[in-house]
Amino acid sequence: MRLSLPSFVKILAAVGTTAVLLSSCQLPAEFKQRFSRFTAAVSPTQANTVRRAEAATGSRTLFPASTAFNVPGQAALVDDSARLLAGLPASGSDHFAVVRGSTPWQTHRASLDKMWKEFEVRHGGPIRGWAPGHLGDLRGSSSLFYPFSGPDFLFAQEFFPHSDTVVLCGLEPCEPLPPLQQLTADEMVGGLDGLVTSINTAMQFSFFITKDMRRDLVSTRFRGVLPVILTFMARSGHTVESIDLVRLDGNGQPVLVSGSGGSAPGAMIRARGPGGGLKRVLYFRQDLSDSGLSPGGPFLKFVSSLGRPPAFLKSASYLMHESGFANIRNYLLSHCRGIVQCPSGVPYRDLLARGWNVQLYGNYQGTLDMFASHHQPDLIEAYQQGKAQPLDFGIGYMFQPERTCLMVARRGAGSVSQR
Repeated sequence: MRLSLPSFVKILAAVGTTAVLLSSCQLPAEFKQRFSRFTAAVSPTQANTVRRAEAATGSRTLFPASTAFNVPGQAALVDDSARLLAGLPASGSDHFAVVRGSTPWQTHRASLDKMWKEFEVRHGGPIRGWAPGHLGDLRGSSSLFYPFSGPDFLFAQEFFPHSDTVVLCGLEPCEPLPPLQQLTADEMVGGLDGLVTSINTAMQFSFFITKDMRRDLVSTRFRGVLPVILTFMARSGHTVESIDLVRLDGNGQPVLVSGSGGSAPGAMIRARGPGGGLKRVLYFRQDLSDSGLSPGGPFLKFVSSLGRPPAFLKSASYLMHESGFANIRNYLLSHCRGIVQCPSGVPYRDLLARGWNVQLYGNYQGTLDMFASHHQPDLIEAYQQGKAQPLDFGIGYMFQPERTCLMVARRGAGSVSQR
């Protein structure tokens, strides 16, 4: 999957200034000054030109109301870039027609097509067939909290497709994409190869291998979690309208990060779902250990501002089984309306001790040897007593359907809010 430098230079020349600079989705005045020349050339009508709900600067609130999506101009260019990364054809005007006609991109597209077909058989179809009958009440929530997620928007979407706001977090960096016209042939090809490598295990086994993911996410010019999230969003039928770098102020309100260089605490992506509804996906680089997360800190204030969203936990390295992650564990048990998780999330014993109602699915027989210290005999006993319902797909570290475990926990009438 290689392209000669002269050939790629021709591609970049053809793309020219219509290439979207995702790293430059900044404040409205700056956007107008730098990119006004795109409007006439790319969007002669105003169909694809949208404006921000409010010119948020400094400490001003980014969302003055829950429906105020902060959308910059030239949404068509942003979406076309997401589709380019995802190995998809343009949905309208093709701003990257020459790139899409190149052999490396065609190979990239074929690789992702194959991965998605396999994912659909292994996970996508079975989850969509199962979830409505078992998560109906939780899927009706307007928000979803997915701690320890990394860039895994894909499984959040499969289990909770109706959430208008999805909050992801992890330790992986969040960086703007580079201007495409500045990439060399090797950088572009290496970036596409690295993207495929980053999502391969997640597509096959439902989890990222953390050390490999962190290496892959910094080894090419497509750095950080953003390319992975955009690929998952485009492939799951979303139309991406805007991307902004954000941080949380002291009150837990998201505000724009001025400037386009370097990493940022978070990213906010606004999109329209497959049915046309508005959606915002927020990723924050957040340490969830007790040393990095305080109960009254900005991150949990922001999550609390969403009401009592359900939580989704998958392949969380059994961190909440350890004493150093008490704050996030207690927050989930105190503030979430429900928890859908594999055994690596909140310990089964803690759910029972706090009065939660837990429905088990699958055929759990124990964990991997590398997590042997987090063995849960009480959970195995519950399965042996026939308390579980069947499951036709695998999830989490025990990704084989015949050995998997999924818990759906709901707050009981007598659940205890504080331990």
